Amino acid sequence: MRRWMKRILIAILVLILLSVFLIQKEKPEEITYGISFNTLYAEELGLEPRQVYDAFLDDLGARHLRLAAHWTMVEPDRDVYDFSELDYQIARAEEVGADVIFAVGRRLPRWPECHVPDWARPLPWEAQKEEIKRYIETVVDRYKESPVITHWQVENEPYLEVFAQEHCGDFDEAFLKEEIALVRSLDNSRPILITDSGNLGTWIGAYRNGDAFGTSVYVYFWNPELGQFRTVLAPWVYRLKEGVLELFFGKKETFLIELSLEPWLLEPVQDVPVPVQYSRMHVGKFDEIIEYAKATRYERQYLWGGEWWYWLKQYGRGELWAHGKALFE
Repeated sequence: MRRWMKRILIAILVLILLSVFLIQKEKPEEITYGISFNTLYAEELGLEPRQVYDAFLDDLGARHLRLAAHWTMVEPDRDVYDFSELDYQIARAEEVGADVIFAVGRRLPRWPECHVPDWARPLPWEAQKEEIKRYIETVVDRYKESPVITHWQVENEPYLEVFAQEHCGDFDEAFLKEEIALVRSLDNSRPILITDSGNLGTWIGAYRNGDAFGTSVYVYFWNPELGQFRTVLAPWVYRLKEGVLELFFGKKETFLIELSLEPWLLEPVQDVPVPVQYSRMHVGKFDEIIEYAKATRYERQYLWGGEWWYWLKQYGRGELWAHGKALFE
């Protein structure tokens, strides 16, 4: 018994020492901030998307962008494409010298997770997959000559099923690999980025299958049973998970791709009183989250929620917008 206890204690000690070693990610000299822009969310807020996007570039001063080619937006009818918004966004990014992570796929940022056009919903999954590949091919071929695109993001947090089951169905990993292979065949000059949840994801599949990896960071949550609660994860957990995956799959470019700086809501923003919104995200929490994210030691961090800051600003509440602007300055 004593021999087994000794072995267990040695194993625990080795794990502790290994963990201490793995979390020693070098602290960046400077954090570079980017921002996600979502056309559909701007429209949901009753805003003119180009006006919001221009404000991201011209007022905030953002020069590192994550854009999304939602299938519902670019192919509203079968074989009928509308690239007006994305053409504008890429042209403006080229004009100001920004760089772009460009997301394609059925599952892209923002609720309801999987964005499927009405015409495609009745299709069997096998037929829908062919349509998804055709849409991806059309999008990548259209924009791959743009010098501002640095990465193709394929799908968004595809391995995270907990929030997606209702709208996305069962996760089809084989099809994700088909999508990745398709994008590589269309443009092998840019790395493929795969993302996973920082709070709930294992990161294994996303890290293994991509050339680059991006994680989300959510510090505050809310649900009807618990109310608002804070993550139990310490920032060093992100460094530990990355270090473990490096041991198995090698070192890769990594991003904090989605740093949430907006309230966690279950209803549309316009249906929630502003004081309730502020109780779940305000300047104090904004600053706290930024400090938390710094401790994860990601050199490139993409902010999430700028459309909401802009919406508030239209109603005379510009403090969160000003806080975001200070980060880019």
